[in-house]
Amino acid sequence: MATFPGQSPNFQGHLMIEERLVNIEAKITFQEDLIEELNKTVYQQQKKLDRLEAVCESLARNFASLAEAGNGSMSANERPPHY
Repeated sequence: MATFPGQSPNFQGHLMIEERLVNIEAKITFQEDLIEELNKTVYQQQKKLDRLEAVCESLARNFASLAEAGNGSMSANERPPHY
């Protein structure tokens, strides 16, 4: 920081503190924006995860119902009709 004639050391100290405060405020603002973006990303990922879980549950139910339907028509050792 440049020293000008007639400036008191107290004034220079005040300017240094002011500059530090401005830098801290800028960093806090940046961090708040970053946190907001991260929150949005986490929210979107959670929605996607919920959709994927629902799809998996649906597929598991469909697989189970197909397995049940197939058990009644043919035993494990029985050859398929095309043999």
